[in-house]
Amino acid sequence: MIRQFSADAAYAEGLPVRPVQAALAGEQHCEVAVLGGGLTGLTAALELERAGVDVALVEGHRCGWGASGRNGGQALAGLAASMDGVEAALGLAAARQIWAMTLEGLARLKRQVGEFGIDCGLAEHGYVYAALNPPQLAGLAAWQRKAERDYGYDGLSLLDAAGIRGHIGSERYVGGAYDANEVHLNPLKYTLALADAALAAGVRVYEHSPVSSIERGVMPRLVTARGSLRCRSLVLAGNAYLEQVPELARTILPVESHIIATEPLGGRVRDILPTGVAVSDCNHVLDYYRCSHDGRLLFGGRAGPLVMQRAEHARERMLKVFPQLADVRIDYAWGGYVDVTLNKLPHFGWLTPNILFAQGFSGHGLALTGLAGQLIAEALTGSPERFALFTKLPQHRLPPAMRPLAIRLGTTWYQWQDWRSARA
Repeated sequence: MIRQFSADAAYAEGLPVRPVQAALAGEQHCEVAVLGGGLTGLTAALELERAGVDVALVEGHRCGWGASGRNGGQALAGLAASMDGVEAALGLAAARQIWAMTLEGLARLKRQVGEFGIDCGLAEHGYVYAALNPPQLAGLAAWQRKAERDYGYDGLSLLDAAGIRGHIGSERYVGGAYDANEVHLNPLKYTLALADAALAAGVRVYEHSPVSSIERGVMPRLVTARGSLRCRSLVLAGNAYLEQVPELARTILPVESHIIATEPLGGRVRDILPTGVAVSDCNHVLDYYRCSHDGRLLFGGRAGPLVMQRAEHARERMLKVFPQLADVRIDYAWGGYVDVTLNKLPHFGWLTPNILFAQGFSGHGLALTGLAGQLIAEALTGSPERFALFTKLPQHRLPPAMRPLAIRLGTTWYQWQDWRSARA
């Protein structure tokens, strides 16, 4: 029987048991309030507290409950969108600055694992972008040339069919690109360690405190069932879970992603991922996978159409890549929402002069969320320039009622694009 796994259950799945932080109660005050106990909010809170700012963080469930704890654990450079879109909007010089900051975010993640002694199975074996057909391989080759020429990035190596089979025990791919700089890890363990670091630095963390209303004004106020928190500045870091802020909800499509974990594979791991890389294919509606520290294959992608069949749907996709795993048991399955923008560019900005937000990481946020938290802290301590650069990225907005239809139409469109690419 497959066990439905979530961040709520993680404390019974071999992770250190963390005491629950008390819910927000009574009338509380702070200099900066942070709404959201994921990687963006925790990083912003930690860096602000280190800078001498009095910070309180409010989380509706437990820290790491959302995408920060449920994602595929792949920490990458860049954005979910291509850098061509950034260049078209802001020009090459600004695009270079943003690219460099994404590399900084990835380096930051690696550094923090060592700084805080985080036991999260950090695997520095690199990352493979796997091409399913010649047009996808040509696209990777074009990006490899452009990355080196325009961004000074020489971390990508092209792989032919034989080269990719050295990394992936599958006949499914015609080639790919390998990036030795990118890593994978257990994202929930990493997020919980940042929560512990924030608490140790002095951040007040309130868990199980869903916010019923957000009052704006000179002194913003978060209201919960049992209390409230008033502040001078407010950080909104709820991503796909900020329905009570219509201006932000209109830019986000909460797209479901689902992951399965096999039983431990033992020596068979060397047959499917011999070099220990993490992988995603190059489809728009893509699959991604890696091996965990205990030898399970974690395989994820779009959620299946029927809730009760999502694990089986993921297994069917896994077997298209690794048919040799047909006899392998699936032990766990879990999923959640990815905060996707219509153009896949991140959405940062000021809602009012004293309310900041960062969202729209579009499935590419494990490293980028930490950078976002750092930039928020900079903006609130007198250096807003780097945060402001991200706010210039264009965004498209939809009425909330249109979002379910947009998700269905968008998924269908991208699946058709993938089909057309495969036929080219």
